[in-house]
Formats: sequence, structure tokens, C-alpha cells
Amino acid sequence: MTAGRMGWGTAWRLARRGLDWRFRGLRLLLVCLVLGTAALAAIGTLTGAIERELTSRGRVLLGGDLQFTLAQRGASDAEMAAMRALGTVSAGTRLQAMARLPQGDDVAVPVELKAVDARWPLYGALTLEGGRRAGAPTGMTAWIAPGVADRLGVTAGGKLRIGDALLTIGGVIADEPDRLSEGFSLGPTVIVSPEALAASGLVQPGSMIRAKYRVRLPAGGAAADPQALADAFTARFPVAGFEARTRDKASPGLDRFVGRMGQFLVLVALAALSIAGIGIGNGVSSYLEARRGSIATLKILGAESRDIARIYLLQMAVASAIAIAAGLLIGVATTPLLGRALSGLLPVEAGVVIDAKALLLAAAYGALIALTFAAPPLVRAREFPAMALMRARVSPLRTRWRAALRTMGLPVGLGLAGIATLAIATAPQKELAAGFLGGAAALFGLLAALGLGLARLAARLPRPRGAIARMALANLHRPGAQTGALVVALGFGLSAFVLLAAVETSLDANIARRVPDRAPDYFVLDVPRDGLARFETVVRRAAPGATIRTVPALRGTIVAYGPQDRMVRVADLKDLPENAWALRGDRGLTYAETVPEGNTLTAGQWWPKDYAGEPLVSVDADLGKALNLKLGDRITVGLLGVERTATIASFRQIDWENMGFNYVLVFSPNAIADAPHNLAATIELPHAAKSAGVRRAILSGLVRALPSSSVVEIGPVLNQARDILSQMGTAILAAASVAILAGMAVLAGAIAAARERRQYDNVILRVLGASRRQLLTLILAEYALLCAVLAVIALALGCGAGWLVIVRLFDFAWMPGWTRILAVLGAGVALVLVLALAGSLSLLRTRPAQALREL
Repeated sequence: MTAGRMGWGTAWRLARRGLDWRFRGLRLLLVCLVLGTAALAAIGTLTGAIERELTSRGRVLLGGDLQFTLAQRGASDAEMAAMRALGTVSAGTRLQAMARLPQGDDVAVPVELKAVDARWPLYGALTLEGGRRAGAPTGMTAWIAPGVADRLGVTAGGKLRIGDALLTIGGVIADEPDRLSEGFSLGPTVIVSPEALAASGLVQPGSMIRAKYRVRLPAGGAAADPQALADAFTARFPVAGFEARTRDKASPGLDRFVGRMGQFLVLVALAALSIAGIGIGNGVSSYLEARRGSIATLKILGAESRDIARIYLLQMAVASAIAIAAGLLIGVATTPLLGRALSGLLPVEAGVVIDAKALLLAAAYGALIALTFAAPPLVRAREFPAMALMRARVSPLRTRWRAALRTMGLPVGLGLAGIATLAIATAPQKELAAGFLGGAAALFGLLAALGLGLARLAARLPRPRGAIARMALANLHRPGAQTGALVVALGFGLSAFVLLAAVETSLDANIARRVPDRAPDYFVLDVPRDGLARFETVVRRAAPGATIRTVPALRGTIVAYGPQDRMVRVADLKDLPENAWALRGDRGLTYAETVPEGNTLTAGQWWPKDYAGEPLVSVDADLGKALNLKLGDRITVGLLGVERTATIASFRQIDWENMGFNYVLVFSPNAIADAPHNLAATIELPHAAKSAGVRRAILSGLVRALPSSSVVEIGPVLNQARDILSQMGTAILAAASVAILAGMAVLAGAIAAARERRQYDNVILRVLGASRRQLLTLILAEYALLCAVLAVIALALGCGAGWLVIVRLFDFAWMPGWTRILAVLGAGVALVLVLALAGSLSLLRTRPAQALREL
């Protein structure tokens, strides 16, 4: 071999001969890179499919290019004329109602009644069971959701009654095109014509209706910016109370959830990459350590450092290419499983999806992460002379940090810069990605510094009297000790376990808190004020001990807020303040003479009974904080197209968990009581009156006495909410498990790498007379010392990351289950000790004479 003359062809022949095609020694690299690439491929493919579905189906999901919604009233002639000037308009009305069989009132179900005109749907098509496509129903025909058919036992051609209207069932709905944009409902859908709605007699002054107007832009104006058109329309009618949506944001709630889930999935992918990088570095380092003699021999024969780098770089490239390809295949195969887990929450099909952009991005990430984390051990192997490599067993290799920075800084720096640039450039939330990468780098640096500090601390501590304890402490700081690498790997792995437990327990607690077991048995909507006595009579007759609570119920939009001389118009805001969700669309409004049940005044005073002065309002304390409101400031609401302004008299803390009537704005009676409205009520039955007979008597009695009212049984609604939150939690944890698997692989790999470097020490100790039990105890003692320190660090790091995910990302309350978190952390520590024990058994079986001959 001629020095300096080795080309890529010769390097490839040597690399191919030295490569074990069973990849012994490189399996950790393969596992970590497969997991990281698979996570990126699956997450990128899934999020891309969701975004394409929302973009391509935006018009269908919304039912138009634009949608304008009004609460408790229909559009005026001037408003309708302005909408028709934009394009084709389809008008509809949505309200809660009761559907029952025509021959009796004993069986009735709450439904979402949806009246649509002949132009509906402007986009897409309604599909009925059996595959028949249909448009809007006509006359007294109705399309019903499967839930109505199941609960009433009716089929196509049957009859049902809603209010005073007797309807003929024209078919059962299989696919309602604009279902996702309608939001959460308190019952299955029944679609009728405007004539049927008028015949029902349900729409009265004060009824809780929502009028919806979908607009299809003309062919020449389809390219116009729908948001600009919506803004211009709402600016033209600033006090009308219109809530506008565009085809780009067909379902704001769904868009917010998709955005948050997308952010979380990006974090999971980046976390998996970070953890995989540690495993790759450990795997390559262990692989090159096992080939230390071969590298020294090549150098003795004349190979230069760059030749060594070429040979092993080619081997790493082959292994990485195979791992990346396997990861892409696994990611594509995993996407349908994630789609199925999210099928009830997101508009995504559960089939196989090939997204070339996502796969190329995942492959690029995998290649960058492999090269970046493999560079330090490769550079380290090429820098040392042959004799130093030969003596490495008895005189461990040491690299001064300045020399390491000089030789490794360029390749590692370029790789990290490439990863950061790619992550930030392709992330929808660039600040989030940059923040996470900065946090991961800080965590890596913190753990590396902790490993260095732990080794130095161990060198300065007094020596224990026991031989095992003394040697375990010495192993943390002796020359060639793997303390730094173990601290980084074990710290990341244990922190991932704590993070998973913190997220899981907080989600479980939020489900239990937000959907409580104790709630009113019934909500009743649209109780006429002159029908209150009949309502109470029906309930008391069936359940004398029932608790009834009624409140006035109106809906309006917050138009402006702030000091009287400089009020902020909501229409002028480009972005809503954080936590100011009450500014989005119309809100429930009420008035009261006393502080509502479950509310506590935090500032100001309540108005006296029979108050007749300046209109006043009490505001939710959290909303007041979000909007920086003060006592004496003003709030203007749009109510039935008229502005009402009131002065803030107090702030209240609301107990949102009581499942009762909670309003962010409660007015003095003289502020809004003159507007047409009805009452809403809750019914809480005593335990002895919760029988099926009592419930049937209440339901049938209210349907007969108050046909325009809607009775909603809370149990099924709570179950639906629990199912949605549980499904969301399952999907989140399923995605997070990728990072956990990577963490477990890193733990196993770090221990395996440390095991191979201990072989010489164990052989010497065996020659000196140490027993297998003593060696085993020594290994366990060393890892126990490490885990005792790292468990505390992992608890803090994992809980901190969990808090960010739960509170800052998903806007849930931080409610960790400390018992389960500590149990999971303990299980992680036990896993480390088991892996250390299992990895050491082969060393204990090694014969000293054989091992010494192979050194």
C-alpha cells in the first residue's frame, strides 16, 4: 500500500470486506436510526395528509367559500343583499329540538335540527345509506342521522314529530358534507326544509337559534381572498354580531386542535431524533472501539488518517442507508395506525399514504443525524497514532478539549447547523422548533457537564471502607471511565420515561376534572318565560325532590372593551389576545340579581336587587386578566343587531367544573332584560328518583307541556366528551411512545458500549482473584450510584418538559400523578439495572486466558 494513494475504490473494497452483513456492532446505530427516521416519516406523512385534506376539502367542510353566522335572529334585508352581492347564498338555521314518535311522547330524543334551503349544499353532496346522493329535503321530508334511527327505532319511510311538524323520513344520513364545521352538538342531526321548520313552531322570539349563510363565490371571484371579503363584510355591519369563517378555516376548533397536535408531533419527532443521535454516537464509538486493532494495523501498513476515515465512513454510510430505508418503510406502514387512532378527531383516512416530501425530509434528517453524531468517534479514531491505539487497553486514549474542538468542531458544527436549518425551515411553527432545538442542546450540555462534574466529584470524595463501594466510586472517575456518556444516555432515557408518565397522568386527571362524574341530570333549553310554571309542575310531579335552576339565556358577541375613552374594537384586532377565547364568535349572555351559584367575587361589588342605574356587568376574572380590564372599564356587546354597553362593576372566579350555567358576562337586569329571550334550566334528580320510570315521566311530560323546549340528558353527552378526550390522550401517548422506544434503545446501547470497554478490567480482576458475584455486585453498585443521582435530575427535567406539553401546548391544567410518575421512574431505574446485569453476564462467563490472548 502506498501512503496517501488510497482512493475511494480501494477504501470501498476494504470497507466491504470489514463489514459484517449481520451488522454486529452496528445494531445500536441501526435501531436508533430506524426509530428516528420512522417517527419522522410517519409524523410527516400524517400531518401532510391532514393538511392536504383540510385544504382540498375546505369548501366542502365549510359548505361554501364563506360562512356568516348570527345568533337568535336571521339576517336583515340589507345584510342579505350584501351577501348576495358576494355570490350564491345558501341560508340555513340550526337549533336544538326534541324528536319523538308521532303516536306518543314516551320516547323522545334531543336532536340538532338543521333547516337548509334548496341550494344546500353549495359544495359536496349528502350521501344516504345505500349510496344514494341527495340534496336538500323538500316539504315535510327529513334526512335523519343514524343515532335518531337507532334511538327511535325508525327507518326510511317512517314518521317522526318535531314540535308541531309531522315529518316523513326520506333516508338515513351516511355522509353529511359539512358535519365537521358544525362543531360539537348535543344530539344527532335531523335535516329539514325551511317549510318544515316553520311548521314545527320552534322558532319564536328569543329562541336559541343560529342562522347560517354559506356563500359560493362566482367563478371569476373564486381566486379572491375570502378573508378579505369576510373582513369587509363584518366591517360594513360592525354591530350585527356576525361570526365569519372562510374555506381556509372551515372549522376553527379543528384547526386549533390540528395545530396543537402538529406542534406536539414535531416535538416528538425532534425528541426522537435527539435521543437517536446519542444512540448513534454511542453505537459508532463502540463499533470503532471493537476495531481498534484493525485501525492500528492499517496505520502501521501506511494508511493515512483520511484513509481510515474513508473506510469507516463508507461502512457507516451503508449501515445508515439500510437503516433509513427500513425506517421509511416502517413509517409508511405505521401511518395507517396513527390515522385510525385519530380518525374520530381529524379528517384523515386510515389507509396507506405515500408523501414524497415527508419521506425525503425524513431521509435527509436521518442522514444528517447519522453523520453528525458519528463524526466525533470517526475523527477520534483517525487522529490517534497506531501505537496509542495498541496501548489503549492499558493507557486509555485521551483528547484535550481544545484539540477535540479543533478536529471535531467543523463536521459536528456543520451537521448541527444543517439539522437546525432543516428543522426550522420546514416546521410550521418555526419559533417552537427553534425553542425545542435550543432546549435540547441546553439539556445535552447540562447532562454532559453533569457527567464531568460527577466524575470530578467522585475523585474528591472520601474513599468508602468497603472494597466494592470503593471500587464502584473509583470506576466513575478512573481513566477511560464512561461516566460522561452514561450520564447523557441514562439522563435522556430516564427523563423520557418521566415525561411520558407526567403527560399521561395529567391527561387522565384533566379528563376526570373537565368531565366530572357529578353533573345535572338534564339541561333544558328554550323554556318560555311564561311556561316556567308548567315546567316546574311537570318536574315536581315526577320527582318532588328534584333541584331546579333556571337562568335567562341570550347570545351575543363582544364588540368592544376597555376604558370609555379608548375602547378596543374587536373587529380591528389582527390577532386575539392569549386566552381571550370569549372574543371568538358569539357567547352566552345572562343577567342576574345575585351572584350566580359557583361564582366568587374577586374584585368590585354586586349590584343591589331592583337596581335601576347605569347598566353594569360582571366579568370572568380570567377574561379580565387576558384583556387587561379594570373596574370601571366598559364592555359593548352586539345583541340581536343592537349594541349594548355596560360598565364593569366586578370580576368573578368561575367554577367551571360544576357543569352548571357559567357565563363570562353577567349583566344587571336593566342592561339586557328587555331583549327577547327564553330561559335555560338544569334538573338534578335525587338519587332515589333516578329510575327509568321517573326519567321517562319527566321527558314525556316536558315534551307534551313545552314542545318548543329541548331536553338534553347529560349522561350520553359526558360519555361522548370522555371518549373524545380519551381518544386524544391515546393518540398523544402513541406518538410519544416513539421517543420512549428510542430512549430504551439508547439505554441498552450505552450499557452495551460500557460493557465492552470493561472487558479488560474484569479480566484483570478475575486474574487477581475476584469472584463472579463480586464483579456483579461491583457493576450493580456503580450503576446504582449513577441512577441515584440521575433519577433526581430526570424527575426535574421530565416534569419540566411535561409541564410545557400539557400547559403551554395543549392548554390543560398541570395535574401530574406523582405516585405513578415515581413508580415509572423507579421502573426505569430497575430497567437500567436489569440491562446492566444482563449485559454483564457474558463478561462474567469469559475465560481470562482466552480474553488476554485476544487483547
